[in-house]
Amino acid sequence: MSTASGRAATDVATAPPGESPGSPAPRKTPTWSERWGRFDHKVVPYLLISPFFILFAVFGLFPLAFNGVVAFRRWSLRNPAADGWAGFDQFTRLIGDDRFWNALGNTFGIFFLSTVPQLFMALIIASLLNRRLRAQSFFRVGILLPYVTPIVASTLVFSQVFGRDYGLANWVLGFLGVTTELGGGIIIDGVDWRATKLTSWIAIALMVNWKWIGYNALLYLAAMQSIPKDVYEAAALDGAGAWTQLWKITVPMIRPMVLFTVVISTINGLQLFTEPMLFDTNPQSASGGTRGQFQTVGVLIYQTGWKNGNLGYAAAMSWALFLIIVVLASFNAFLANKLGGGKR
Repeated sequence: MSTASGRAATDVATAPPGESPGSPAPRKTPTWSERWGRFDHKVVPYLLISPFFILFAVFGLFPLAFNGVVAFRRWSLRNPAADGWAGFDQFTRLIGDDRFWNALGNTFGIFFLSTVPQLFMALIIASLLNRRLRAQSFFRVGILLPYVTPIVASTLVFSQVFGRDYGLANWVLGFLGVTTELGGGIIIDGVDWRATKLTSWIAIALMVNWKWIGYNALLYLAAMQSIPKDVYEAAALDGAGAWTQLWKITVPMIRPMVLFTVVISTINGLQLFTEPMLFDTNPQSASGGTRGQFQTVGVLIYQTGWKNGNLGYAAAMSWALFLIIVVLASFNAFLANKLGGGKR
């Protein structure tokens, strides 16, 4: 008898009663611990991250979708009976609205005066803090203090600093001999910061830079900590100075963080609201100055929707701003990637 036939005979002989030879073995019932282990690996991770997605859907996706619906309707708080489908009429009106283009110009003006110097100064400060300094922890914590200061409190303080008659900024400029004639023979020390576009843009840009330079500097500093020190030592042996090391070594090696800060700064800069709103002598009007010289798109949306009661038109403005932010943020990320030596 062969080995195979002997093994088959053994299997037939040892088959349990009531079961035919060759039938599959009975399936083992999983224990409670096995079931819990399977549930813990397959279900629990989704339960742990579900609160974020639920809150994001309720407070993020739903308002965005609902705002999109409102943008195509004539929804007015002052005249509820006029509610109805408007189609693209709101967006067509937006193209010829001088107030919107004025606000968009102000937004871009403040954005360029704040974002470019902000990221440049943050990079320089981070490079300095990345070196061996005395009281290094003190300086690293100190540059973050403006960021943790409530934005309303800091904006109100800066509004007083840039006051026309008794502001600290004008006191310094007056001490340096800078004066401005307002008309009617009235001469003041310094300048009237709220009177013109350029001066108001500079004042608001300084508020934004004061708050965000330290935050971006710490982000850059955290990225610089991952760069090996021997790279700088080799560059120094080759004769590269500090400025050359910054732009030829540091910036290319922290390129992902640079892209992140460029995108975030673009989004925050184009959504500017609190600083121009509170910089006005009459914030309740949301007019951005007597002639709208520093009214941003965010302030105009608030004025249109909640002061004038035209929620449909305000929703159309917000969607237009959203598309502008997406386009400009993508362009800035692409440009920063190329300047940083990226291939993609």
